[in-house]
Amino acid sequence: MVKLRLARFGAKKHPFYRIVAVDSRGKRDGRYLEQVGTYDPMQTPAAITLVAERVLYWQSVGAQPSESVAQVLRMAAKAPVSK
Repeated sequence: MVKLRLARFGAKKHPFYRIVAVDSRGKRDGRYLEQVGTYDPMQTPAAITLVAERVLYWQSVGAQPSESVAQVLRMAAKAPVSK
């Protein structure tokens, strides 16, 4: 089963996350199928970038977002779109 989950990067106490499509049996920071976005909680407000077409594609083929990714996707939906 494919999941959309966060892979942690960044320095100690300064996390930076990639939103990735990964086999659910893999490790948190292990090999992933595709990177579909980033999440930086250290910025105010938190910086979220997504490749929306790829997120929708992975969800259409059955990928389930983790709880934290689902929350990030909800935050991204609420945020105003900047040009």
